[in-house]
Amino acid sequence: MAAKLIDLSFTLNGRKVKVQIAPDTMLFSLLREQGCASVRCACETTNCGLCTVWLDGDPVLSCSVPAARVEGRSITTLEGLKAESEALARAMAAEGAEQCGFCAPGLIMNVLSLARAAKEDPSLVATREELSRQLAGNLCRCSGYESQLRAIVRFLNESGVQVGFEMPELPVNDTSCDGVTYKQITHKQPKKDSKALLEGRPVYTGDMVPAGALIVKLKRSPYARAKIRSIDTSRALKVPGVVGVYTYEDVPKRRFTIAGQSYPQPSPYDRLILENLVRYQNEEVAIVAAETEEAADKALKLIKVDYEVLEPLLDFTQALDNDIVVHPEGDVTFMFPQGGDVPRNLVCSGTSDFGDLDEAFAQSDIVFERTYTSQATQTAPMETFRAFATTDAFGRISVTTSTQVPFHVRRMVAQSLDIPQSQVQVIKPRIGGGFGSKQTGCCEIFVAFVTQQTGRPSYCCYTREETITAGNSRHQMQMTVKLGAMNDGTITAIDLHTLSNAGAYGEHATTTIGLSGHKSLPIYNHVKASRFSWDAVYTNTNRGGAYRGYGATQGQFAVESAVNELADMLHMDPADLRLKNIVREGEVMPQYYNEKLNACALDRCLLRAMDMIGWRDKPLAVDLGDRVRALGCALTMQGSGISNVDIAGIDMRLEEDGFITIGTGATDNGMGVDTILAQIAAEELGVESSLIVVRGVDTDVSPFDAGSYASSGTYVTGLAAKNAATELREKICAKAAQMWDVDAADVVFDGQYVRLSDERAAREQNRYLTLRDFANLCVKNIAGGDALTSHASACLPVSPPPFMAGIAEVEVDKATGKVTVVDYVAAVDCGTVINEALARVQAEGGIAQGIGHALYEIVEHDDRGRLRTGNFMSYKLPTRLDIGSIRVAFEPSYEPTGPFGAKSIGEVVINTPLAAVASAVAHATGHQVRSLPITPEKALLGE
Repeated sequence: MAAKLIDLSFTLNGRKVKVQIAPDTMLFSLLREQGCASVRCACETTNCGLCTVWLDGDPVLSCSVPAARVEGRSITTLEGLKAESEALARAMAAEGAEQCGFCAPGLIMNVLSLARAAKEDPSLVATREELSRQLAGNLCRCSGYESQLRAIVRFLNESGVQVGFEMPELPVNDTSCDGVTYKQITHKQPKKDSKALLEGRPVYTGDMVPAGALIVKLKRSPYARAKIRSIDTSRALKVPGVVGVYTYEDVPKRRFTIAGQSYPQPSPYDRLILENLVRYQNEEVAIVAAETEEAADKALKLIKVDYEVLEPLLDFTQALDNDIVVHPEGDVTFMFPQGGDVPRNLVCSGTSDFGDLDEAFAQSDIVFERTYTSQATQTAPMETFRAFATTDAFGRISVTTSTQVPFHVRRMVAQSLDIPQSQVQVIKPRIGGGFGSKQTGCCEIFVAFVTQQTGRPSYCCYTREETITAGNSRHQMQMTVKLGAMNDGTITAIDLHTLSNAGAYGEHATTTIGLSGHKSLPIYNHVKASRFSWDAVYTNTNRGGAYRGYGATQGQFAVESAVNELADMLHMDPADLRLKNIVREGEVMPQYYNEKLNACALDRCLLRAMDMIGWRDKPLAVDLGDRVRALGCALTMQGSGISNVDIAGIDMRLEEDGFITIGTGATDNGMGVDTILAQIAAEELGVESSLIVVRGVDTDVSPFDAGSYASSGTYVTGLAAKNAATELREKICAKAAQMWDVDAADVVFDGQYVRLSDERAAREQNRYLTLRDFANLCVKNIAGGDALTSHASACLPVSPPPFMAGIAEVEVDKATGKVTVVDYVAAVDCGTVINEALARVQAEGGIAQGIGHALYEIVEHDDRGRLRTGNFMSYKLPTRLDIGSIRVAFEPSYEPTGPFGAKSIGEVVINTPLAAVASAVAHATGHQVRSLPITPEKALLGE
């Protein structure tokens, strides 16, 4: 029997509200029902801060307040503070600090409250530590907190609050090295979507769910490995409001992959929508569709599954040729050979080498071998996985989803339902963070299936635990490095073997493992011989997948740690050892597909980072009494897109009002690719970037783009934007020449006016038009004009690497072993820096994620394969109190194949903290930690 509803009256943003609610309704749910899109949730455990609102003027977590308690009280959300929040929003936009924007409203609510309190009590903002403590409850996965802190300090100072400290001055950077003064690129510009994000507008998938959509929930297995003998859904189907319950007997039997990768997909086709064999704990075993969440939850509890529980295979080092076979079904397929052998639990294997390795080791003065382990970690975007599906008048399925890869999701949905891709449309709103996890399909498959079965809209939103367990983690890897060198520090040979834990399915397993070697070994290209070998294996743990850095993160931890250990053995400065051995511009990298480096500032990056931290003026370790402070360094490289594979397209159109519309299939996860594309197009056209409008992604109308992954946005899609702008500019001049009966060479477009090149003649002959007037003539077909459009695509034969040098300064507590990163400096070579503010935040955010990987984060299972770290209480994300100062400088190079000399930046920035922090801890304690994370116990006692 349903509980009796209660009457509730309260004030919401100055408006009187009267509603009836169930007794167990929480304030968060009530506010969402009232249309407060700024109120969000990322945790379900009251520790993310995204749901912060004011209750009678004081900040509270709305997810922890029963709605009944607000009777007669006043609630304020960000929607009610538009004027008061404007200055803070401007400061954050100037720094690019909002990034994906999903966490921004909750942070703004707390900062505005703090500003009021600090005017009365300045001690609340007397130090960086105290200010960070006041806001520690607001998590952010994108920014690394540093840009937010800069914006907050600026806002507080401008608001009359006496902040007791100053933020470090940002390094002075050259953002290009070609001697050209640019008008639109190389400058800081706020993101195109910053205003909407910072006002908390309804721009995310969960804000757009159609009324009456069925709620889709999933029955999950409590076991890591089991056969389903039977499923009884009869009682669940009788629950009022339940529309359907579906099991493995109801779904198509065509295997597919949910890895978002271009054709031919390298990931194995090894899954069905539902199956009668469970391969990891919390795997889906049934789908429930109901009118309400309550009905769906009740139905889930009434589904009875009879399992034959089997022994799980959990140790990936014992998986190869194990008696337990994770995929015994016999119909797993690969689109091309990659050394896999599924009955052996082998997803892929291979070797890449050059030179005579045995001879090189034999001639070395020093040869040693070490094994390093990098744990599974979670991407943990603040927005959990969510999607809804509808049908159109022709029966086509339309999926709106928070994804990095809309066109690949279209393929996944079509394959899983066994229908043509032409019957599927995918729309991408704004995304609340991705970091690779949304390069893989997830709940899109389930809502598409339900809508196909029922003909009704359906919506699925994962909890945080579901996002951690059913989403992918970074692949756990064990890497063995054998290194040879001469006594003078010359590295002669490197042998790297990587073993990767694919988990229960093989999404991205065949490609992430490749980057562990191909994005670490090429840095040391002067070796006489090198070998990289690899094996990826199936286990009964939750699946691995794409995560920023994509395998390079793990590989560089191993190789850079081995180089640091070599320096310690030789009693050499680890930076000097690197300067002696690293790749330089113009050289060939044998382990990077024999590509020649057109642009490389890695040596300058290392020297810049050394200068920033005062490397030459400090010992590697200094005893401070109760703690030891120490330094450690590491280098890294990544790629810029996937050469010869991924394609990006751009459509461009001159509108009648003189604005220029860009259609793109690229997805902005918060890093600002829409803004970057606008800046590149504006620079090429000579217009202000404010005249550029970037359309959202809709696979029905957007040009094809592989999506947001492999650091392709600036380099690949940016080049397509530049080429489309070039074509549009040429068409503008050609059309004017046709209208005026002159040669195209006699017409110029300077970004404001279309005119004859002879300015005097142009004015005398009335051949001098504003862009708006010219556009009107064309679009309205006056004087022989017609609409002006252009299209360009890009798929490049190379993937020029960005580079980065990172140095960590840490303190290790002698009594507890606690490791604190007090300062982290980095110098980045991403070619020409298109937008300095956005590039800096990308770097700061990546460094913070890398610090979390080095010190705190780990996905753990018990001895039965049950997840131990299923929420933000047990899975520790770095907070503002855990991240010290992060300082980033740029050392530009000029990549001739990139737009205006640009390369990528999104992934390279996460890689250095792992080895740099590990080396600093080794210098502080005297022992090297080779398995991550570096817990206080490992730091204090060793492994």
